[in-house]
Amino acid sequence: MGLMDLAGQFLGGASVSDSKTQLLNAVIGMIQNHPGGLQGLLGQFQSSGLGEHVASWVGSGDNLPLSGEQLHQALGAEQVQALAQQAGLPPEHATSGLASMLPDIINHLTPGGQIPTGLEIQQGLGGLLGKLLG
Repeated sequence: MGLMDLAGQFLGGASVSDSKTQLLNAVIGMIQNHPGGLQGLLGQFQSSGLGEHVASWVGSGDNLPLSGEQLHQALGAEQVQALAQQAGLPPEHATSGLASMLPDIINHLTPGGQIPTGLEIQQGLGGLLGKLLG
C-alpha cells in the first residue's frame, strides 16, 4: 500500500477533516511517546493476546484487522480516553478510527518486516505525517 492509499484510508481522501488529522497526530504521538517506542507498543499488543495480529502488521502479506474492542483491551481505557481527547472525538469514534489506522501505519513503518529503532523510527514517523498531509 502506497502513501496515497494510506492518506485516502486514514484521512478520507481529498476531504481531510480536522478530527481525522488530529487522530493521525495522536497515533503518531502515541508511537513516539510509548515506553519502548514502537517495540514497546507492539509488545503491549502481543501481551494482550494479539501476537498474530502484530506479526501480520510487521510481516509481509495482509494485515489482520483490529477491532475497536481489541484496541481498547490492548491499550486500556485511560490511554484510549487520552487519544480521543487529543483528537477531539468521543472515545468510541476514536477507538474505531485508531483500530483502522494502526495496522497500516505499523505496516508502513516496518518495511521488509524490520522494526526500526531510535532515530529511524523518529524519522519515519515525522516523514509519514508530512507525506500523508502533503
